[in-house]
This record gives sequence, C-alpha cells and structure tokens, in this order.
Amino acid sequence: MSLKLEDIPFEEGVQKGIENDFMRQAVSGAQGRFRAGRLKQAQELGNWEDWRKLGEEIRTHTVNHIDFYLQQLSEQVEKRGGHVYFAETAEEANSYIKQVIQTKNAKKIVKSKSMVTEEIGLNDALAETGAEVVESDLGEWILQLEGDHPSHIVTPALHKNKEQIRETFAQKRGYTGSSKPEELAAFARKQLRSDFLQADVGITGCNFAIAESGTITLVTNEGNADMVWTVPDTLITVMGMERIVPTWEEMEVLVGLLTRSAVGQKLTSYITAYTGCREEDEIDGPNDYHLVIVDNGRSNALGTEFQAALHCIRCGSCINVCPVYRHIGGHAYNSVYPGPIGAVLTPVLDGYDDHKDLPYASSLCGACTEACPVRIPLHEMLVLHRQKIVENGDTPFAEKMMMKGVGMWGGSPFVYKMSTKLAHSALKPWTKDETIENGPGPLKAWTAVRNLAAPPKQSFRSWFENRKKDGEN
Repeated sequence: MSLKLEDIPFEEGVQKGIENDFMRQAVSGAQGRFRAGRLKQAQELGNWEDWRKLGEEIRTHTVNHIDFYLQQLSEQVEKRGGHVYFAETAEEANSYIKQVIQTKNAKKIVKSKSMVTEEIGLNDALAETGAEVVESDLGEWILQLEGDHPSHIVTPALHKNKEQIRETFAQKRGYTGSSKPEELAAFARKQLRSDFLQADVGITGCNFAIAESGTITLVTNEGNADMVWTVPDTLITVMGMERIVPTWEEMEVLVGLLTRSAVGQKLTSYITAYTGCREEDEIDGPNDYHLVIVDNGRSNALGTEFQAALHCIRCGSCINVCPVYRHIGGHAYNSVYPGPIGAVLTPVLDGYDDHKDLPYASSLCGACTEACPVRIPLHEMLVLHRQKIVENGDTPFAEKMMMKGVGMWGGSPFVYKMSTKLAHSALKPWTKDETIENGPGPLKAWTAVRNLAAPPKQSFRSWFENRKKDGEN
C-alpha cells in the first residue's frame, strides 16, 4: 500500500498549490502564528536548547532499544487484559482490525485523529466491513465529509476557510446557520455527540505509549479522544512502532516539547492517558482492548543514516517554518506526511518509486532542523536522499546528460577559460541592467521568478592576470 494520495505528477500538484491563493495565504498566516508562539514559549521556558538535547537523547535511546521497550509495552498491555498485535505491513494491520470489527458485528465506529490510520488507509479498509466510520476530530470530520485529505500533521483542515466549511456542512448535513466559527463548532458537536453514544467500537492513534505501564497517551485540543476511548465497549489503538517512551518521566518531557513546538502552548487542552481494559471498580473504558503496533516500513530506517527520522514526535514545527510548504501547501507533497518530515520519512517508508521528487522539495535552508524539538537533522537527510536517488540511477536522462556535460566542462581548463570569456557576450540578449531575465535553456525556469546576476565583462582570472602584469599587489 503506497503512501501516495493521488496518481498525479509531482509538478502538477505543485502547480495546483501555487495557483491556490487562499491556501497560500492561510498557510502563511498559520505559519507566522505557530512560529511566533513556539519562539515565545521557548523563551519563557528558558534553556530551550538544553530541552531539545534532552528530547533528542530520549528519542535516540528509545529507538536504539526499541525491541526491548516494545516487548515491555506488550507485556504490560496483556497484563491488563488487552490484546497486542504486531503488524509488519499496512495490509496486516487493516486485516486484524477488520477481523475485530466483524467479530463484534460493529455498525458504527468513532475515531480520534490519527496519522498512522491515514497512512495505512484504515477508513477505506473498514468501509469493506459495512460499518460506518466517523472521524471525531473537527478538522478530520470536515475533510471526511468532503472526501479530502489532511494538509498538515497538526491542523488537517488548514487549507479550508469558514465559508468553505459552512458550505460543506450545508451540502452534507443540511446546516442552515452562519459561517461564525462558534456556530459551526456547535453544529459539529451536536452531530458528533450522537455518533459517540451509538458507537460500537472506538479507534485512536497514539502520541506516546509508555512502556513501563502499558499506558497510551493522546494529545488533543477538543477532548474528542476522551469520548472515543471511554464510551464504546471495544477500543482499538493503532500506533507506529516508534511512538513509545520508557517511562512517564520521558513522556512528560516530550509532551512539553510537543505542545510548545506544535501550536505554541505550554500544554494542550487535553492530555489523555488510558491503560488497557477497565478494572472492576472503574466506570469508564473498554471491556475489550486491542493494541495494533504498526511497522509498515519503519524497520527500513533502523541501523541506517535515516534512523533519526523515527525520532519525530509529530509536532509539525518543521512544516511551520518551511518556505517550500508555505508556497505549495500540504497536498502538493502527495503523501500522507507533508512538509520536511514527510519529504524525509515517506521515501523511507514507501521507497523512491512514487516519492523520488520529495527530497527535492526543499531549499535546504535548514530552518526545519533548527525548529525540530528533538533535533532531527532533516535538511541533511534530504541531501542523503538525493545522493541515494542519484546513486540508484533514478534521475531523469536529461539531468544525467546535463551533469555529465557540467563535469566535462569543469574538468577542462581550456573549455572553462573560454566559456568564462564568452559568457557575457553569449548571454547579452537576455541581460537587462546587469540581470538575466527569462534566460535560455536551464536558466529559463530560474530567471522567470528570481534575479540572476549577468556574468561580468571581465572575469576574475583575467582581472587578476592584468593586475600582475601591471605590478599591483
């Protein structure tokens, strides 16, 4: 199962994003707010770099010993009466979950926000059982009504405005109110409440699984996850295998980094923790609990130069500072995971065949690495991906020929000297005020939107030789 969302060329998705003026404005505004909030919270916390180093150490240690902690987590969940299933592929995960749904003869399923269920295509798989699946996160619910995909890890409906949401509610659910956010939210709350009460099965993702106790923690702003795990009699948690921490202490550190980095909050509105089936003296929680731990390509990163990509805590801070994302939006990446982390992680999970363009969707400015709360060297990994793509021979024929020509040109002193002498005259038809405009060949796309200085009349080599002849120092 591919992480690719649509069967369209990368360039076409990019062009759609560039032409979507509203989306670009919404993304730019959101990036500004999130970035400002993150910087403010980092300043108030103090010693932010020390916290980042601590976060990196926690994630490095955990992933280095992931087999031990997964085993510990599994044992703790089973001690509390839960069932644990390790899924190597998306198909295996979906098959197990469908089996649980069919065994329960479930008619309605409520879900809290989960990127890993998006990754494995769970909603489409569950549709085959005949059960109704309802996303309970407001942003995800809006996108589900439209048949759309998330464009951001934290704020999935970032590319929608309130008027568009009102129109969706009117068309899909008969809404007759205004486009005021308060009215829209109240309408959604009323609609979803009946779904919570009627649900046979609840499905959640996982922000952090605590190995020492078998506890699952969720970070939300709406409290919908609390309804998902407390009301239905059967609960299924789907987690990527790397979403684990050793103890509560490490969880507290990472949650503090997550909320500050994601939306600039000291803490999010709800931090939910649940541990398996409910005990005899407990009122809320499931009688039947299943934990599905998903690999789906994550093992590909273990022991490689891309292992640090598994340290990601899904805060989206790299997305919030990325200039490329600002201009093309999340859908242009054509992957469940957009932005810099998506450009790094998607080829690791799913290979280069469908995603070899993603590592090039970056200016390599390093802003993503600087913003990452667990210090993942994202821009360095993008360069590594590019290197592997070239080594695998996956570059276009025209690019191979061009780079071969550049190598021959740079390797011949005579050709190099001659070209520098002729460059000014050769490019004169496209030169205006010492700047190349709408240049020829490979320069055309660059100079159409950027300034490129024209070659000077006299090369540095020539200028330096003339100074030596004149006896100047």
